[in-house]
Amino acid sequence: MSTKRPPLPPFVDEASARIKVQMAEDAWNGRDPERVILAYSEESRWRNRHEFLEGRAQILEFLKRKWAKELEYRLIKGLWAYGGDRIAVRFAYEWHDREGHWFRSYGNENWIFDGDGLMRCRFASINDLPIVASQRLFHWPLGPRPKEHPDLDDLGL
Repeated sequence: MSTKRPPLPPFVDEASARIKVQMAEDAWNGRDPERVILAYSEESRWRNRHEFLEGRAQILEFLKRKWAKELEYRLIKGLWAYGGDRIAVRFAYEWHDREGHWFRSYGNENWIFDGDGLMRCRFASINDLPIVASQRLFHWPLGPRPKEHPDLDDLGL
């Protein structure tokens, strides 16, 4: 039996879709795989770059690997489109590897939700741009982005 994760589909107004996007951004910025996977259905299917994942166990292992590699991860998501049981977002995140090389990763995600508000499909296309530390734009303490921090549009991303 799954736990409901409001707002629930159908997403008929921008406000409910924006809440769902902000919830996802906040959870991912927390970098806690055990917490993040609770937003996905038990049988959730993902395509993330070149990886195809199915189920919470595979997603959990993916997230552990991701945040072991992508250090000082900071993410901003922006609503692109919504309707019915679907939401599309664009995003950018900054991170560095163990050698101290910085990247800004850009992408788009398409989400499909079940009736309980859990994501049952996530399709992510992502590109990495090497940057130098002085080009970083996401400056906040690790964790959720502060409300006063600029969003993607404000940053011209």
